[in-house]
Amino acid sequence: MALSRKRQRELKRLRRSAEELWDEQREALEHASAVLKDARRQAANYAREEVAPRVRETYDSRVRPAVATGFAAGRSAASSARERFSDDVLPSISGTIGSALALLEAAKDPRVRDIVKRAGSTASKIRGRVPFVEPPKKSAGPGRYILIGLGVVATLGVAYAAWQTLRADDDLWIEDLGDPGSGDISDGE
Repeated sequence: MALSRKRQRELKRLRRSAEELWDEQREALEHASAVLKDARRQAANYAREEVAPRVRETYDSRVRPAVATGFAAGRSAASSARERFSDDVLPSISGTIGSALALLEAAKDPRVRDIVKRAGSTASKIRGRVPFVEPPKKSAGPGRYILIGLGVVATLGVAYAAWQTLRADDDLWIEDLGDPGSGDISDGE
């Protein structure tokens, strides 16, 4: 199939137009690439000269003092809690345990047992003489009451120690450390 001369000329003209269009598009893409490269360079300069100093200044003036104040408050609270525990809770618990051990030792003493037996026999004699008093049911003995007493003393000791530790005191409040921008933080010692 042969093309007429007219059609061949039209195809040549169309091919030339397509090649010109392709060249123009390639030039436009090269120009856009150059503009984008220049914009990227300008953005990097702006970030380095304007944004970074502002971010650094904000960090130094606001974030760093707040973090330092938080750490100082945490250290102070931990130190106060440690002192409260060692000064209030431990002595209360050891005193409670000491009282309980002393009570147990006293219960083992034969003289105390003798007194408890005599008091029990005297009570039973009195009960026998008084008609309106019913004799109590047999109990397990004085050990039950000693253990109940120990439990009550231990519970009271722990409750008192916890109360002393957790109560609100004015000296536990953290005072204002001054101007946050000064960067001068002291432990208050």
